[in-house]
Amino acid sequence: MSNSVNSATLEVVNPFDLKPIGEVGLVDWPTIDGWLNTASQLHKTRANWLPMHQRIAILKKTAQLMQGRFDELAFQIANEGGKPLMDAKVEVTRAIDGVELCIKELGHLTGTEIPMDLTAAGSGRMAFTTREPIGPVVAVSAFNHPLNLIVHQVGPAIATGCPVLVKPASATPLSCQAFVNMLYEAGLPEEWCRFAPCKSDVAEQMVTDPRVAFFSFIGSGAVGWRLKSKLAPGTRCALEHGGVAPVIVDDCADFEAMIPALVKGGFYHSGQVCVSVQRVYVPEDMATALAQAIADKASKLKVGNAILADTECGPL
Repeated sequence: MSNSVNSATLEVVNPFDLKPIGEVGLVDWPTIDGWLNTASQLHKTRANWLPMHQRIAILKKTAQLMQGRFDELAFQIANEGGKPLMDAKVEVTRAIDGVELCIKELGHLTGTEIPMDLTAAGSGRMAFTTREPIGPVVAVSAFNHPLNLIVHQVGPAIATGCPVLVKPASATPLSCQAFVNMLYEAGLPEEWCRFAPCKSDVAEQMVTDPRVAFFSFIGSGAVGWRLKSKLAPGTRCALEHGGVAPVIVDDCADFEAMIPALVKGGFYHSGQVCVSVQRVYVPEDMATALAQAIADKASKLKVGNAILADTECGPL
């Protein structure tokens, strides 16, 4: 990949033993400024737009490349993100599904006919809507699903014909880089998707630039709302912050069957998931027994380096 970067680099480590596993170059503002100019011109000039069939072919090829490198991608998720390998494999499957869903959704991008003869002034006239790409997208992502979240943010931008700049979490940039490189390998011109790991001040300058048409953010509420408040006029956004994920247990629930599900839901990726089980509401007379059963099951989880096949709970 031929990104222009400055001399600063970001070291990536395995979060269990803190051993270096790779590095990426940090992109400076002059480079990003140039990328935003290019993205803006791509959008403004219709002759530059990629036809839908070409976008579909690129995404299909990307999904095939991901499937062919399934184990490599799963290991990388575990190695840089600390998600147990068994769960990292599920993430790769979901990421491939996500790319394929982008392709399927393109078939639903249809317009709407608008009735015009509701008034005399509109009699004999016809109107309809069409869907067009909104323009340059900036995506800022989180660490806990370093491949699947990137697919969620970048896949729809590519599918709809929007140039996109993506900043991965500083702890987990390698999966993002791998996905962007596979898009290139599948035929996407580099100017349509830029891998943009950068310092926080550069990221904020990128996000709040008036050339950005859409901002996609996955991360903490505090950071997301702060950035939203600084967006340029007209920039639309989608913020994903997670939740508090309660579980309600009825007194007729199957006690034995729920314990593995509650433990998996609560300790999956060491709880670092926006929909992890964080609170359990249960009839008072069941509370003590349920808490003990969860504790007993959790105490048997295998804790260790996420890259090992039998690890069930990785590091924070």
